[in-house]
Amino acid sequence: MRVLIVEDDLLLGDALATGLRQLGHVVDWFGDGTQADAALAVTTFDAVVLDLGLPGGDGLVWLARWRSAGVAVPMLILTARDGAEHSITGLDGGADDYLIKPISIDELAARLRAVLRRTSGRAQSVWQHGALEYDPASKQVRWKGETVELTGRELALLEALLKHPQRVLSKAHLQEKLYDWSSTEPESNTLEVHIHHLRRKIDPAIVRTLRGVGYALGSGEAGP
Repeated sequence: MRVLIVEDDLLLGDALATGLRQLGHVVDWFGDGTQADAALAVTTFDAVVLDLGLPGGDGLVWLARWRSAGVAVPMLILTARDGAEHSITGLDGGADDYLIKPISIDELAARLRAVLRRTSGRAQSVWQHGALEYDPASKQVRWKGETVELTGRELALLEALLKHPQRVLSKAHLQEKLYDWSSTEPESNTLEVHIHHLRRKIDPAIVRTLRGVGYALGSGEAGP
């Protein structure tokens, strides 16, 4: 998933961003609410990890502003403010989860997966599409019962398609899921190369191309 981290502590922010990237996520990290606000205005994120003690404005203020503006992306508060009264305020203010520092990368990733399941309406931890199975926790893909080895960007592309099985996704939307703002500008045909690899490794019909529109998840039915 593509995650926005809003954290002004340089060491912690770098550790969180690095850890989530190592787990295969696309991450953008900013140190204050103003930068995060600008990012949310132009980029589609799957989740936001929000610190509260930010320079230039408390995280709860930014949370309220985003919710009032109709920003529906899941928000996970990550803060040193312990105590039931603080977590109640955060959750009632629009947060989807309230986490206390310090937290391990593995737990943060698990919380992100749980939020993603809730917001996408998936009760099961393993996503299934016909003969295709995908476990976001282990990053394991199985087709007709056999394990399929995918690269990090191929996994990100497959996950984006599985999240919206009934939608046609534009090239720009899918590229957002593969590259953060710090990445080198991808070649014009990079997305098509990743799609070609998914078709070769899984099944030729797993991704549908709608010329001039975008791409959609294809058939999950196993061929002969």
